[in-house]
Amino acid sequence: MKKVVIVEDNKTLNDAFVNIINASANFKITGAYLNAENAIENIKNDAPDFVLMDIQLPGIDGVEATKQIKKIIPKTSIIIITVYENSETVFNALCAGATGYLTKNTTTGKLIASLEEAKNGGAPMSIHIAKMVVSSFKKTIHADLSERELEVLTLLSKGKSYKSIAEILFISLNTIKFHIKNIYDKLQVKSREEAISNANNQNLI
Repeated sequence: MKKVVIVEDNKTLNDAFVNIINASANFKITGAYLNAENAIENIKNDAPDFVLMDIQLPGIDGVEATKQIKKIIPKTSIIIITVYENSETVFNALCAGATGYLTKNTTTGKLIASLEEAKNGGAPMSIHIAKMVVSSFKKTIHADLSERELEVLTLLSKGKSYKSIAEILFISLNTIKFHIKNIYDKLQVKSREEAISNANNQNLI
């Protein structure tokens, strides 16, 4: 039986979630709170496997609460409850460590199905939000490569040798080797082929 904590300031909705989850076969409520402060204070004792977290809360909001709870119990999966599924706030919550999210008008079946999905290692979320997360990841990788490293990587992808790249960019062969080592480290690859494949997958070149 997996343990669930609810953090939702709407008492009626909070009670509804408690009743739905306690009526399910695989989940039970160990704590239900109307604000993040009380949830954070009791989170160790509640020891939840999952937290259903409202974003807009009085005091500490759901994004900050997600960060704090993940620090206390890193293995806890936090699923955001929101009215606006495509909001930047949902994206920020996912970046803060949330596993996925549900809309407040979700059906009983969808609520339990989403918990089951999270239990099995999934991340319940819309395609739109998933794309935002993937896009952000790509930007992070891209930003990590310097402009010069991107130039070197692009020339590598065109089949240029180290020597010809050095001549094209008017820098020494040793400098090219230095850039290539950095590229491999940042992309976590060990060969030209892997670097090019990785870069193509990330839309870097």
